[in-house]
Order: sequence, then C-alpha cells, then structure tokens
Amino acid sequence: MKHILLLIILSVTLKAQEINKLIIDEKSEKPMLIGICDRSAFTDTSFSWWFNSEYNMYTLDTLTLDSISGKLNDYTITIVMGTWCSDSRREVPRFYKILDRLNYDQKKLTLICVNHEKKNPNGDIENLAIKFVPTIIFYKNNDELGRIVETPQETLEKDILKIMVK
Repeated sequence: MKHILLLIILSVTLKAQEINKLIIDEKSEKPMLIGICDRSAFTDTSFSWWFNSEYNMYTLDTLTLDSISGKLNDYTITIVMGTWCSDSRREVPRFYKILDRLNYDQKKLTLICVNHEKKNPNGDIENLAIKFVPTIIFYKNNDELGRIVETPQETLEKDILKIMVK
C-alpha cells in the first residue's frame, strides 16, 4: 500500500511541477537538472556531450537482453540520478540504451534528478531512501522488487535479469 501511495504522489507531483528544470550547481557553477525530468533533458548541450558519448560507446550484452526481451514492460522503473555525478553520467545513458534495445515503454519510467545532498526540492523522493546515485528501482504490481545502486554488481543487463527472476 505504501508503494501505491508513493506512486500516486509521484504522479500528482509530476503533473504539478516543471519538467527538466535547470538550476546552477553551486559547486561547479554549471547547469544541473533537478526534479522530474525526461530523456529530452539530455539533448541540452550541458548534458548531451556525456550522455551521447556513453550511450554510443556502450556495448550491450545481447545474450542476456534476449532473455529479458518482452518481459521488462511488466515493470515500472524509477531512476534517481544526479547530473553532477560521474556514476550517473556513466550508468544512466547505458541504461537508456538497454531500454531502447528492449523497446521499453518509457511512459512507465520516472526520472528524478537530485542535488548533491540527494534531495529534490519538491520532496517527492524522501520515502525512497536514496543514499547513492544513480539508484534504479524496479516495481512490479506496485511492489519494489529490487534496485541497482550506484554501479551494477555484475552488469546492468545481468543485474536486471536477477531482479526479474526474484
């Protein structure tokens, strides 16, 4: 029930707030995304240089992806990341490449960008217990089934498969 309420709150918050909000990072004095975002945010030149580079250079584990194919759309996914974070800059573009290969319905994906304190000014992630970014959370029937936190234990593809077979 807690996860259903959280998803409803996220949905209402998503409709009520600005998407792809840019602020200036106090540490680097460069643009930073904050709050609910979508993939189009990465077309901004402040982010496209690292997103496109990592996306294009990543080699997919197609064998593992073949065993996931057609099944991932049964899940909703929340990604919490920081555009200032090197792990997020590496893993999130790779994850998007996997989603693209699997034809994942990105309406089932929520992307939330946070500041250095892993906070979002809208307060819509407090119940997610985010300690490190990126955190990729997988839900099925509104229940959290697993997370990939900061870096995969093996590979993104193999970690996704392990979450799906729990």
